[in-house]
Amino acid sequence: MIRIARTPLPVEVAGRLAALTERLSAVPRGTRSAHARRLWRTNPDRRTLRTTLAEMAPGRQHCMYCGDNQGTDIDHHEPLSRNPLRTFDWLNHLLACSTCNSHEKRDRFPVDSAGAPLLIDPTVEDPFEHLLLTLSLGAYHPLTAKGRATIEVCGLNRPLLTRGRVQAQRVVILCLREWSRARDAATRARAVLTVREQPFADVCQSMLRQAALPTAELVFSDSPGVVELLRTPELRSALLS
Repeated sequence: MIRIARTPLPVEVAGRLAALTERLSAVPRGTRSAHARRLWRTNPDRRTLRTTLAEMAPGRQHCMYCGDNQGTDIDHHEPLSRNPLRTFDWLNHLLACSTCNSHEKRDRFPVDSAGAPLLIDPTVEDPFEHLLLTLSLGAYHPLTAKGRATIEVCGLNRPLLTRGRVQAQRVVILCLREWSRARDAATRARAVLTVREQPFADVCQSMLRQAALPTAELVFSDSPGVVELLRTPELRSALLS
């Protein structure tokens, strides 16, 4: 999971979504969720929402939760069943794969004792403030209660993902070394594009962060020269842009 920059919607689309929220607010509370579902299913602006989310997503439209599968669903971060008035709230929409959306997260939305959300919204906060990726294992370690809840709700440490992150790190290292050997800009650009297009963007982002720490040599002890590459300003800028 990485930080995602949210793109504004076209003014006319945002206006229509706001009007739908107004309609829902006039519906009795007891029937509001069912009414919201009907309006959502028939909403013609869903295509625009999906397209905009895809443009925001990392790599080739990957899921904003697991970072592995292609994002196929518009997820309501705060579930429609919990707060139907956020059904058409653009700030409540994320791109998710069907596994994360329908099998892992579902309608779960944990909150703390004060009612504050415990599920990370990557368009609002930096996931790395709550999660530490152990690169050698491909597994997340929680740094906060919010990180712990997000790992559990989204299944971020399911075996398929941990294996995929380990493999993604191998690909990143191969591309870094190809970049360092390249004698022309085109080859370097292809190496960077390979990293940026592959699944698990969180792996490269975590590598870049951990390379800046005093413990970097220990973290990358099995990969000689990688720390120096990850600290190269030109390469860092290309991978972070």
